[in-house]
Amino acid sequence: MKIVFLIDQIYKHGGAEKVLTEKSSYFADEFHYDVTIITTEQKSKKPCYSLSNKVSLVDINIHYERTKSYFNIINIMKIINHYKILKRQIKEINPDFIILLSDAFDYYFLPYITGKSKILKEFHSSYYFNSIEKKRNRSLLKNAKFTIRNYINSKYNYLVVLNNDEKRLLNTTNTIVIPNGITINHSKFSTLENKKAISAGRIALVKNFEALIKSWKYITYKYPDWQLEIYGEGDKEHLLNLQKLIKELNLTNNICLCGSTNQLKEKMLNSSIYVMSSITECFPMVLLEAQSCGLPIVSFDCPCGPRNIIINKENGLLVENQNNIELAEGIIRLIKSEDIRKKMGRKSIENIRKYKLSNVMEKWKVLFESEYR
Repeated sequence: MKIVFLIDQIYKHGGAEKVLTEKSSYFADEFHYDVTIITTEQKSKKPCYSLSNKVSLVDINIHYERTKSYFNIINIMKIINHYKILKRQIKEINPDFIILLSDAFDYYFLPYITGKSKILKEFHSSYYFNSIEKKRNRSLLKNAKFTIRNYINSKYNYLVVLNNDEKRLLNTTNTIVIPNGITINHSKFSTLENKKAISAGRIALVKNFEALIKSWKYITYKYPDWQLEIYGEGDKEHLLNLQKLIKELNLTNNICLCGSTNQLKEKMLNSSIYVMSSITECFPMVLLEAQSCGLPIVSFDCPCGPRNIIINKENGLLVENQNNIELAEGIIRLIKSEDIRKKMGRKSIENIRKYKLSNVMEKWKVLFESEYR
């Protein structure tokens, strides 16, 4: 069976990039599928995450000008080139299934260049705000945009989402739910005794690290010896704003913006609480990673992801969305009681088993083979 994945790149740290490399490697190594990843701007860089040598990596070298509009003449020419080269690659490979991860222009033209290949669109970000915009829409132009997207969605054999909340938001007959899986290849778990909390993600507005930093101010009043480490990279201006906020709140001795790391698991094993302050999430892999290390989690009950992973008051705490004081109080509850931390940590380890990579990959295998017959 031949599988092709389409994405812009796999050299940066990111949830979708990590899921893709693990999934494609599993397909190639365990199911013996013929797997190819086609990128548009890999820039001759090595994959960020470990990738099986049985997976073919093809970069078609499009390199969109991200600082310019897609309707800029430079990008319009690149779209035309993208269409021609990708069509040729697909014809040469002749895959059984094509799985698209991006939301760029290939999302719109892919259904028209794939021949007999089955096509799937994977959604790795939440459709929540799109659904809100759609409900509030009063513009003919925006209405046309949603009409076009609905039409294009109907051209895919499957739209693959990560949880039932997202399935309800898309509300189509071709939507299926397959969660992300995680490789659990270690038997070490955090002792939950270090006075340290951890968070990780892109330095971007949607991750809302500002709320976490402001919440930590409350925590330092009672527990000044507890530290917060935030791992991730992203927008430089936003990073400077976070650094400025930490300084303004006199938290430079309590919070570390640690940058990106290839050793996030080790950092988690050295921590006692994982915290998520995002505005919205789809199915945050970082929560699965935290649970695999035995960490209890405190998170805003934001749409749509955390509530599909965290069982409130069992393996973590879901607090009122965007309520900084409740976030702080949730963290303080776990800081105060090592017994509660450890009880929730044990539940995290139990919960993570259902997301074991082999279990999730079987769902993909069933889907492929049902269509392949």
